[in-house]
Amino acid sequence: MSLPSVAPWNAFHRHASLALKFVRNYTRITAQEINPNMRKLEYAIRGPIVQRAIEIEKGLLNGEKKPFDSIIRCNIGDCHFAGQTPISFIRQVIAVACDTHLMDSSVIPDDAKERALRFLRSVGGSVGAYSQSTGVELVREDIAAYIEQRDGIPSSPENIFLATGASEAVKFILGLLATTKEGSQRAGVMIPIPQYPLYSATLSEFNNYQIGYYLEEESGWSLREEELEARLEAAKAHCKPRVLVVINPGNPTGQVLTHDNIAAVLRFAHRNNLLVLADEVYQHNIYAPDRRFHSFKRVLHELGGNIANEVQLTSMMSASKGFMGECGFRGGYCELVNFDPEVRAQLYKCLSARLCPPVLGQLTMDVVVNPPRPGEPSFEQFSAEKSQVLSDLAKKAKLVESLFNQLPGYHCQPVMGAMYAFPRLELPPKAMRAAELANMPADAFYVTKLLEETGVCVVPGSGFSQKPGTFHFRTTILPKVEQMHVMMEHLQLTDCSLSPNGDSVLILDLNALTIAFSCGYRPFYIRNKTRSHLI
Repeated sequence: MSLPSVAPWNAFHRHASLALKFVRNYTRITAQEINPNMRKLEYAIRGPIVQRAIEIEKGLLNGEKKPFDSIIRCNIGDCHFAGQTPISFIRQVIAVACDTHLMDSSVIPDDAKERALRFLRSVGGSVGAYSQSTGVELVREDIAAYIEQRDGIPSSPENIFLATGASEAVKFILGLLATTKEGSQRAGVMIPIPQYPLYSATLSEFNNYQIGYYLEEESGWSLREEELEARLEAAKAHCKPRVLVVINPGNPTGQVLTHDNIAAVLRFAHRNNLLVLADEVYQHNIYAPDRRFHSFKRVLHELGGNIANEVQLTSMMSASKGFMGECGFRGGYCELVNFDPEVRAQLYKCLSARLCPPVLGQLTMDVVVNPPRPGEPSFEQFSAEKSQVLSDLAKKAKLVESLFNQLPGYHCQPVMGAMYAFPRLELPPKAMRAAELANMPADAFYVTKLLEETGVCVVPGSGFSQKPGTFHFRTTILPKVEQMHVMMEHLQLTDCSLSPNGDSVLILDLNALTIAFSCGYRPFYIRNKTRSHLI
């Protein structure tokens, strides 16, 4: 019996190999093929400077030698990371809600247990369950009551939605108002310059047109109506203006708007048919004795007439700032004022696609707006802890302003509120030339050298936008007083010093010393790169 021929088999292999050569290989999506709006998006607060700080920190942990022992993080308003002590009552309520066995603990006060139980009943018995897309109804009712108490005017839970921090609420509102068109048909959004980079990043993401209006640094970062008018008029050829963003108290500038200033902004918005997005997450953080927080909603109500009934307003609040500082729980809310019911319904439909905001974040927000009342077991401790946090921040706000203004080459406006200072730098020609050679913005070059030589991590002003020809950086006022003094010492003694002749200077004046002593710190003079303790 003869064997079958192998020729047909070989022919099959030849044809199969040839066919495989024409099969296109699998290719990954490249950066050039993704959404171009995502490529344009930048967020300086977690940008290259911060990534480099993380690398240095890892190196220090692995034994690398640097002129410093640790990174001083002044780049982000993360209160607890900076050492702020959590408010006991907030954590007690959350602890009981997470572990109901603590209902039997004598360590947890009864009012914390009652709030936890009340919340659990509203979410089906477990913080692991989904809530309504707009947020737990009980929490929205408590927020409405908080707003009514704050402003003395009605608030409806139907006009309130919970969010993953105030940032998510901002993104939903700006996404809602995007036209999705190109060129001059894009939605125009007016934002303050300097601004919180969330806004410029979100505008890029939704392809909205940025209309920057400059705050006036020389008068404490004030907002001028004439500036709004000029910037809006110049932008009309490039977009369809729809939104005016105001951050009050200011981030990164720390200013607090007056009642008259807010009223002028609302009249401007009414004249120009603009929705007002009021970022009011720092409403508890007011330090200047001659300023107080005025909500946009309250001032709008006081204006009366057509303005009060027609101007569309969104107000954002968060559990991440204030005296709470609970950044990681991601709790926040947004109130809608004068919205068309159908527009509100469409917005809430979009919210349903994200299922719900974090339930523990909603509980955190609920405790913020429904704190212990007089006569309840936790009232005195809660009040004392809240007062201590805000008092410490007020002292550090004044201290940072005083210290910066004692350093050559720095100019710092009063830190009236929020959690940041935004000092202006007078960079010498040598630094300007070095930055140009490095192909970097001058302030970015400066803060990079500052990080590499001292371990101080701040954010360059170019990440927030600023007037052309000016240079700044943003620093938080959150680090402990001792760390703030170390930071100032580094600014003076490093090769990055802005002193025009390199001579040492006296850092602390009498006012700064008084503040430092009240914070319990024993400050020092700096002279010829040595420390000389005062006491």
